[in-house]
Amino acid sequence: MLFRCLKAEVQKCRRSPVWLAFFVLPVFPAVLGTGNYLANREVLKDGWYSLWSQHTLFSSTFFLPALLGVFCAWLWRLEHTDHNWNSFLTAPVPVRDLYAAKLILAGAMSVLSQVCIGAFFLLSGTAAGLSGPVPPELLHWLFFGALGGVSVCAVQLFLSMVIRVFAPPVALGLAGGVFGLLITAQGLGYGFPYSLLCLGMRANNPQMELSLVPFLVSGFVYTAGFILAALHYLRRHDIAVE
Repeated sequence: MLFRCLKAEVQKCRRSPVWLAFFVLPVFPAVLGTGNYLANREVLKDGWYSLWSQHTLFSSTFFLPALLGVFCAWLWRLEHTDHNWNSFLTAPVPVRDLYAAKLILAGAMSVLSQVCIGAFFLLSGTAAGLSGPVPPELLHWLFFGALGGVSVCAVQLFLSMVIRVFAPPVALGLAGGVFGLLITAQGLGYGFPYSLLCLGMRANNPQMELSLVPFLVSGFVYTAGFILAALHYLRRHDIAVE
């Protein structure tokens, strides 16, 4: 049943222009980060690591939270239009499967966004004429960045479900990314879901040691907490009045 729900979600999004965002938007932090690196080479002397710090400063703070926010809002768009909530919740499918399909697809997009970021990072480094081997930690950064993105997706899916307008959840995602950077700078990043993107990707600090247990526990708590909140909302909220 879950597979059927997931297939239905993919079909709804298949011809949607929202997919292009995952290939186009990562270009902007790559261009901005590379430009900033080239303009400050006399200060940023650590090659690939310095370039990564500039790329992730933009992507994890501004572009990724907004990008995931756009996709999560799009996943609920059909339910929020043309009185489709009733059809959604009266389908002969458990609510948990309906919601899980959206979260799985959003999590897959978190992975895709990290793949795009990694690809543009390698292309940018080559274009910038960087020598030496690519950082062996790159896959580690991308993997934990994707995990942090899943927590953000859980939050954004809940916000996009409750707020039945497209733009506000996206704006909240962008605000969460900026606030997450400030929280991380205060050393409290493991307590805020949007900060997990910064920490997982080692934004602006590639040499930082990730505290694995707090990271995983925080990600699990936020993801599980917002899943439970969403399921409670879907089961209790009266959707007949539209």
